This record gives sequence, C-alpha cells and structure tokens, in this order.
Amino acid sequence: MGLEAGIYRYEPRNHTLIKTIGGDFSAQLMAAALDQEWVGAAPVNFVITAVFERTTGKYGERGVRYVWQETGHAAQNMYLQAVALGLGNVVVGGFHDTEVQRILELSDLEKPAYVIPVGVLRTS
Repeated sequence: MGLEAGIYRYEPRNHTLIKTIGGDFSAQLMAAALDQEWVGAAPVNFVITAVFERTTGKYGERGVRYVWQETGHAAQNMYLQAVALGLGNVVVGGFHDTEVQRILELSDLEKPAYVIPVGVLRTS
C-alpha cells in the first residue's frame, strides 16, 4: 500500500493516518534538519511532536521530564520495528524547531521532539 507524498498526522484513537498537506516536503525538512542528508533521502520521515501543556497541566514541571521520556520510548519502539522489518532509521535531534513547526503547520503549542527518517538499509 503506497501513500501519496504529503504530511500525515497519526490519529491514535482509530490507528489511521490523516493527510494534512499534499506534496513532497523532504527537501524543506532536510534543510530544517541542518541539511542532514538522510532526512532528504528517506522515503518517510516520522516527526514526533509534543504538547507539553497537556502533561505539565497535570504533573507540573515534572511533566516536562515525562514528555521527554515518552518521546524516547516511542522512538525506541520505532527503532525496534524498523529492525524487525529490515529497515534502517536514525533519530535526528538537530533541527530548527520553528522551521519544522512551520513546514508541518503545527500550532504554537505543538513542539517537534524528533525527526526519524526511515528507509531501506544500503549494503555496500
């Protein structure tokens, strides 16, 4: 099953993807990620985002720690699944937050935590 190029949002309640913007944004995302080539070359980039206020509203400042822990757990699960499927991925933490927010058309409250390019491993 293929997807059209675009930006999709994962809807956890129904386990569905909702296309929010059409088009190929890999070059823009790569530029926002400090020109890290694997971001531009990957057939898919996952961007884990967070709304800190949801968690800090319940747990106070400790909620910031919980958000980072959960994004790490999600990224680890993506690594494990990629390996199980014979794919390669890498967690990218170096990027311009505001540029990623702009590209993905995120609200001011939603902050990018990771960019995770996933693709077929190259064997030399």
